[in-house]
Amino acid sequence: MAAQGMAAQSFRQAMAWLHTWFGLVLGFVLMAAFFFGALSVFDREIDRWAIPSTRFEPQPMPSFEQILRPAFERMQPTPQAVDAMRSRVDGPMPAHFDTVANWSAYTTHRDPVVAVFAGFQVPGAKDPDEAIFALGTIDPRDGAALPDDRLKIGSGFFYPMHYSLTLDWKNLGFWIVGFSALVMLAALVSGVVMHRKFFRELFTFRPGKGGLRSVLDLHNLTGVVALPFHFFFAFTGLVIFSATYFFPVGHTQLHDLHDLHAATEASELGLPHRRAGVPGGLANVDAMVAEAQRRWEARDMAGDVGFLVLQHVGDANGYVSVYRAGTDRIALVGQGIHFKASTGALIREDPVATPVGKVAEFLTGLHLQHFRHWLLRWLYVLGGLLGAVCIATGFVFFVEKRKRQHAKQVSQGARIVDALAVTMITGMVAATLGILVANRLLPDDLPARGDWERYAFWGTWALALLHAGLRSAPVARGLANPAWREQCGAIAVLALAAVVLNWITTGDHLLRTISAGYWPVAGVDLVLLVTATVAGATGLHLRRRAVATAAAEHPRREHAHA
Repeated sequence: MAAQGMAAQSFRQAMAWLHTWFGLVLGFVLMAAFFFGALSVFDREIDRWAIPSTRFEPQPMPSFEQILRPAFERMQPTPQAVDAMRSRVDGPMPAHFDTVANWSAYTTHRDPVVAVFAGFQVPGAKDPDEAIFALGTIDPRDGAALPDDRLKIGSGFFYPMHYSLTLDWKNLGFWIVGFSALVMLAALVSGVVMHRKFFRELFTFRPGKGGLRSVLDLHNLTGVVALPFHFFFAFTGLVIFSATYFFPVGHTQLHDLHDLHAATEASELGLPHRRAGVPGGLANVDAMVAEAQRRWEARDMAGDVGFLVLQHVGDANGYVSVYRAGTDRIALVGQGIHFKASTGALIREDPVATPVGKVAEFLTGLHLQHFRHWLLRWLYVLGGLLGAVCIATGFVFFVEKRKRQHAKQVSQGARIVDALAVTMITGMVAATLGILVANRLLPDDLPARGDWERYAFWGTWALALLHAGLRSAPVARGLANPAWREQCGAIAVLALAAVVLNWITTGDHLLRTISAGYWPVAGVDLVLLVTATVAGATGLHLRRRAVATAAAEHPRREHAHA
């Protein structure tokens, strides 16, 4: 029995080591994934706040004939896209792209605007299947093009930060986040093994104890309460990007086999894989959309159109695909209905998914949350923030437990980790607010405005790192880093500034947006005010604690000097 007990203790110690060091090394990535994942739940609402010209009510997919077609016909790739394509083309690039590979339009129940995409064939392309794309955003009420140089901070920056850290080179960000998610699953399992009194810790939080005990309680509480959330979202995130993580050779070493599979699949579905090379007309697309909605209604399904695709435009093999938004259920479903472009005749209606397909749709839909359910969205935000708090308290516990020991050993290790922890926790929040403040301060006609907003984000974060490092000297003496409370003060100021600047630059103050019931902007302002309040209160608390610690240390120093 003694041997078994020693083995069990040894196993728990190994799990504790795994949990601590995996969490420390990769916790910085996971912190960003959780925090920006929480923000991404309301990415469209943040977009509305960041781009005042889009502050109107969500609209359904507009008429193709009246709105979308004129928008598609005036689209052309940007000069930047053309320059990026030159190295993959034999010969000169055309001044105008005429052969349309595809048109597509996308919207959601939370989007007042419609995203439009146009792909064009490129004469002389080394890979004949490679197209050049033009992207745009239009007002679905009249088809007017909206400025494309405005950064969609929610869906175009915070959301990619969640799953790729915006590191696009060789998909590096995907791999870093994916590896961190995989390690997180191991850390969750090791954490459960470490905490034998699992259910007791679910109801244990002793803020009155102060110091490390309350920090560890909060770490355990947030980890246990949201454990199913943490495990599920790490797992489903890996599932969603499984093709990137587990089958990265599909478009490289297995390129020919991949193309053969795509052609075979298209043939079996009755959807032409390539252009026929024969001109073809385009029947009334609105009539095809109406027929798709009628068929969905016959199956007792909501008829919101989320995605409209025209493939092989202007060719005899052209077809139109209409996909359902699926906002009435958690599972991410498309239920696509496909028509022959030239006649409008039905080609195919996607069948009900297989049991395995239904599971995949449910897991993907639950992670991406495109459904209509506001309470569940807020629960997602809570789960993401609990994950961030769990990691943040883990950092704090690690530093606080070791810094006095390091001070005795004259080691700088705790100082370095503390500065990184400050940067990753308060610095990341400050950077997030920095990009919102820059969004309201930068001139509307500033060239490459979105790039300057990104610079504001990374610049604020870099300043937070510099500040945390410069102010970390007390940590080497076993004391608290004043950067914690100072950056809390900066967060409070930046959050209030964002609310005030939104009012000054757009006139959309809280009384106006709340009375009008325009919650995308009102909600962002309210969250900013809550952030300012929490950060201010936290900063004051840390300041009072620092004063009390200094008062306690003063008599000791005098006694030691005497």
